[in-house]
Amino acid sequence: QVQLVESGGGSVQAGGSLRLSCTASRYPYSCMGWFRQAPGKEREGVAAILGGSGTFYSNSVEGRFTISQDNAKNTLYLQMNSLKPEDSAMYYCGAANMCVPPLARGAYKNWGQGTQVTVSS
Repeated sequence: QVQLVESGGGSVQAGGSLRLSCTASRYPYSCMGWFRQAPGKEREGVAAILGGSGTFYSNSVEGRFTISQDNAKNTLYLQMNSLKPEDSAMYYCGAANMCVPPLARGAYKNWGQGTQVTVSS
């Protein structure tokens, strides 16, 4: 089973930026995605990259977040700009062999331990 390790979370003020990284023990998967879970809420899809090229974003982050990957480093990234307090959550990296639709949580069976993002107003 693949091991996923996230990093890069932290505390920033609204309007700031963070870049999350997820390193996988084996790579690539057909679907790699970023999800987030705030206290008391369900885990939701934020961004996904399919086949190393096709990207998908939730409406709430479209235009502010960018997902990318470096196959040579077995690493998935999430560049987060113009952060808002509502972006605060634990962010998880997920991997799947199939994901239809791309941001469906149930398609992802492999998860990292998460990295916390806190955005203050």
